[in-house]
Amino acid sequence: MARVSGVLMPITSLPSPYGIGTIGKEARKFADFLKKAGQSIWQILPVGPTSYGDSPYQSFSTYAGNPYMIDLDTLVKEGLLTKYQIKKFYWCGSDEEIDYGAIYYSRFKVLRLAYDKYISGDDQKEFKSFKRRNAAWLKDYALYMAVKKHFDNKAWPDWDDAEIRLRDEKAIARYTRKFKDEIDFWKWMQFEFYKQWEEFRAYVNGKGIKLLGDMPIYVAMDSADTWANPEVFWLDKERKPVCVAGCPPDYFSETGQLWGNPLYDWDYLKSTGYKWWMDRIAAADKLFDITRIDHFRAFDTYYAIPFGAENAITGEWKEGPGIDFFNVMRETLGDIEIVAEDLGELFDSVKELLKESGYPGMKVLEFAFADDETNAFLPHNYDHNCVVYTGTHDNDTVMGWYAQTKGWEREHCDQYLGIKPGDEVNWKFIEEAYKSVADYAIIQMQDILGLGSEARINTPSTLGGNWAWRIKKDAITKDITERLYNLSKTYSRLEED
Repeated sequence: MARVSGVLMPITSLPSPYGIGTIGKEARKFADFLKKAGQSIWQILPVGPTSYGDSPYQSFSTYAGNPYMIDLDTLVKEGLLTKYQIKKFYWCGSDEEIDYGAIYYSRFKVLRLAYDKYISGDDQKEFKSFKRRNAAWLKDYALYMAVKKHFDNKAWPDWDDAEIRLRDEKAIARYTRKFKDEIDFWKWMQFEFYKQWEEFRAYVNGKGIKLLGDMPIYVAMDSADTWANPEVFWLDKERKPVCVAGCPPDYFSETGQLWGNPLYDWDYLKSTGYKWWMDRIAAADKLFDITRIDHFRAFDTYYAIPFGAENAITGEWKEGPGIDFFNVMRETLGDIEIVAEDLGELFDSVKELLKESGYPGMKVLEFAFADDETNAFLPHNYDHNCVVYTGTHDNDTVMGWYAQTKGWEREHCDQYLGIKPGDEVNWKFIEEAYKSVADYAIIQMQDILGLGSEARINTPSTLGGNWAWRIKKDAITKDITERLYNLSKTYSRLEED
């Protein structure tokens, strides 16, 4: 394929007067910047509705879009809101950090005002059509969210009514009648999200830019997916997880990472032709041009931690579906563009699966300098079929990493990249990524801006303070745009090349 470059920038990190980035005007402005800067890819984080902790990797639904991303100014243009109604609410105290508490308190109240205005109108044909076309997932999601609200937002295993918790048919019918309006509100928010998303994606694609979306391999226990499809997951008779997901001790954590997601019943899934997964990937393909599958290694071997464990040390490796899954995917869905997240300690079998699948894996420059010249993350060891990053959303920014890195690793970095006192370290990293043989070079926006650890978006195995970074409205300068364009041109990453 052609050599390309892109930027990793979460939608929620875009500027906005309403506390969090949306798929409105600022998203289009960012696409304009990417075009001028010679970029071909905009990589984003997962776009599902977030739960406790605000992580996009723990969502209430694998299909639903995040209501926080619905653009309020667009609703004003549609006549569903007024500026005065929006400004009555508190959104944030800083234009550089998301206040999720304020967003949670205000966003749904404002959207409810817009819904009430919409539902009082005569023309609801589009909404009704949307509900019919998406009924397979939308009915369960909307009912789940309405019932969850009724039970004080508890996770579904803690709902007080066992009948609805276990999806008794009579209970489903009873709650559907009882919360008809609330259920329709949750459906309407998805209608608005998808309508705005289609316009947003069309604009981005119209600039010659592909959206690279992110699919977490696991879904949250507290999600409509697990509640509505218990047979898909490794649960006991009481629908509690037998084991949960995570990874063993590694670069990020001495005690490993205990994610807590339910694991899959791969024997059941295989017997169905992986239908649940095929539907999920097909849905992602409607949102994105390229899909990054997080934690790709779990298709080969996955780490199972006993439910209730305090950390991830006591887990064990189990076999996943392997290449059979991807063979079925190609037969069912055709050739879908995939990026495989293959970071961490990998068995040879995982490397073989990646090679057999043909998907590009990932290289991270911040991982390159701790070992000798055989380190797989050093650019001279790359194969072209990969994506090189300065760092990912789980890493510190380049400037933050460089400030904290000492000794031989720092010396190795300086020597390899030719860093001298006074050099702009972030641009040394960016240029190294661009000139590598990797087909894709994707840079975090924070690294392009040369920001320090204060702009880190996530620190794995920590709660609080993550996913909150926002870009200043005037941060992207003409100089930055021209520097990126010139690097893309110099290293043959412009699309017209």
